[in-house]
Amino acid sequence: MSSVARITTISSRSETSFDDAITSGIARAAETLRGISGAWVKDQKVEITDGAIVGYQVLLEVTFVLED
Repeated sequence: MSSVARITTISSRSETSFDDAITSGIARAAETLRGISGAWVKDQKVEITDGAIVGYQVLLEVTFVLED
């Protein structure tokens, strides 16, 4: 049996860590998308204010299998 998948790009931010940004982004995507089979962290960056890191942002490419 073959399958067809789609990839969508999402951005997620956390004040805690990159791991938290990834986890929250996937959890939120799973509320809307069915059949998520993987994700790729395409980019990551930190937000800095007065020399301190105040936020972690990731750009995720989420793959989900299309339903028949």
